[in-house]
Amino acid sequence: MSTVEPIVEMSDISISFPGVKALDSVSFRMFPGEVHSLMGENGAGKSTLIKALTGVYRPDSGTTLLEGRAVSFASTAAAQDAGISTVYQEVNLLPNLTVAENIVLGREPRKAGRIDWSALRSQAADVLARMGISIDPGSLLSSHSLAVQQLVAIARATSINARVLILDEPTSSLDNDEVKELFRIIRALKDDGVAILFVSHFLDQVYEISDRLTVLRNGRFEGEYRTDELLRIDLVQKMIGKEITVLDAIDQRSSDDADESQNADVAAIIDAKNLGRRGAVQPADISVLEGEVVGFAGLLGSGRTELARLLTGIDRPDTGTITFAGKTVKFRTPRRALADRVVYASEDRRAEGILGDLSIRDNIVLALQADRGWFRPISAKRRAELVESYISALGIRPANPDALVRTLSGGNQQKVLLARWLAIAPRLLVLDEPTRGIDVGAKAEIQKLVVNLAENGMGVIYISAELDEVLRLSHRVAVMRDRRLVAVLDNDNLTTDDVLAVIADGRDLEDAS
Repeated sequence: MSTVEPIVEMSDISISFPGVKALDSVSFRMFPGEVHSLMGENGAGKSTLIKALTGVYRPDSGTTLLEGRAVSFASTAAAQDAGISTVYQEVNLLPNLTVAENIVLGREPRKAGRIDWSALRSQAADVLARMGISIDPGSLLSSHSLAVQQLVAIARATSINARVLILDEPTSSLDNDEVKELFRIIRALKDDGVAILFVSHFLDQVYEISDRLTVLRNGRFEGEYRTDELLRIDLVQKMIGKEITVLDAIDQRSSDDADESQNADVAAIIDAKNLGRRGAVQPADISVLEGEVVGFAGLLGSGRTELARLLTGIDRPDTGTITFAGKTVKFRTPRRALADRVVYASEDRRAEGILGDLSIRDNIVLALQADRGWFRPISAKRRAELVESYISALGIRPANPDALVRTLSGGNQQKVLLARWLAIAPRLLVLDEPTRGIDVGAKAEIQKLVVNLAENGMGVIYISAELDEVLRLSHRVAVMRDRRLVAVLDNDNLTTDDVLAVIADGRDLEDAS
């Protein structure tokens, strides 16, 4: 490819938002007839770079060349007119229209001032035939599976003679056979000289379909690599980086506690067998013992959150059984799980956790009051005692129970959310990214709290993108990859390199050795 000129070349692209530099002098290029994957963890800048290319954002600095000519798109429509099309994870079509109408929408052939329906169907049929898609152009889009709708979206994108096609998480809801069909289409487009940007968190798929990779980390360009020249473990390390967050020392547990947690006599709080959900996570076996912290490790999109949501009634599984405290249960709703003292603290604390316009007091007692029922209000005295004790125990600042939660720092908001769940005395506490976006001091306090809870018999599932954090707290580590549980490892002096090797290879340490 050294003699082929890039069709897209972005140089020194920088974009800032209030208080955040989303992209810092990032460079990126694409070649015709190649599949190029843009890799990076959450917040790395992938979406921002794509939006800079497609006219959603205007860069603060830097240049973009399309076939050697400087361009600056004022809108996505302008980018599309120039031959850059995007197919998003959520299919952005009209299900109440036919397949043919969706493919030519906005560009309908006309005759005597009216839509020429015969020509429209013929034009759409030609597009589908070129892609090898055998469906009736006259059928309603809503009558087809999500996978077929995704292919129709790609057919629409290519029908405008797209030279650059951006596929944003196109396989997130597809099964293996559907992925194979999509990849067949991608390879056909590649053979026609289309440059394809493939964005996915599935490493196996990235290595199967991509020719080239660009890695972003923390809004900066980390490097561009040929896929066949970069080991998977090296890719993972480049995405995550080797920076280790400096935290105050935490006495995780004594060796006696560690031995006790692994003792066969210790009861399992929860034991799930073959638990899975189509399009979310493949069937998995996972258990948590009394007084045990089980860490969930894996890249963003690996299935960590999806498995936790199945265990706690947020989502319903398609397969598998859950045994809780020795009894088979069905957590059909979070309220049903809450009744058994199983709680889930979401990674999105703003949207699914705190209520910003309520006070610290109201946020803390919310779950306990809901569990009791709204017709059995907690007495004012009990509320005051409960709230005061958790504000003190967790060091919530300010210590004013009437303060609105939206005025608190991220760390203190997280403490309020923890106080809410601790108030109902859970037996299993699932914490999804509990220290994301908070300062080092608050992070250390929350981690120490997790250790103390486990020492007092609570079971904890701890999910974090920071491997050192998972290893610091966990007795066992469940490693996820491509929405599949690939290994559950005893934390017997595990290192981040050990876990990265499992993430990269998809095999446990014994198999990989």
